[in-house]
Amino acid sequence: MKISPAIKGIITALSMIAVFLGIYYTGKDADPRMQYFVYILYALGIAWTLLAYRRSASFTGKFIDLFSQGFKCFVIVTLIIALFYGIFNSQHPEFAEETSNVYRANLEKMVKENKKLPSEVEPEVATFKKQYTLKLVSGAIFGYLIIGAGVTAVVSALLTRRK
Repeated sequence: MKISPAIKGIITALSMIAVFLGIYYTGKDADPRMQYFVYILYALGIAWTLLAYRRSASFTGKFIDLFSQGFKCFVIVTLIIALFYGIFNSQHPEFAEETSNVYRANLEKMVKENKKLPSEVEPEVATFKKQYTLKLVSGAIFGYLIIGAGVTAVVSALLTRRK
């Protein structure tokens, strides 16, 4: 049975989400390095897509064809992860609250150092809190696209050079 790059992207994204949720529900006992496992799964999902295509009869040996298959996978992963981040963070407003409190403390420190005016603190914190989820999701989109393109390009280059 042949699995399309899009389906492999869905499988990869769901496994990444499962690990993320596992880390989240483990709580403070979770090793912070476990987050890298999410990125390893991402890279493995892309590599799985590329290796499967390389072994298929439709493989042309061209970098662009191989990269195209990886692209189909990592775009789906990015879309699903961005949706997940948006939904998850909108369900947990405490994240925006905690982060905005840290931001407020940093701004207050800047006020003491005469780098900010006291009147600027509350409007900036309110804007930060309001845009928290949007910034998180857009950062995730950008980050996952860059990582996906990089992994796809490197693995595609290695697979097209290998005989």
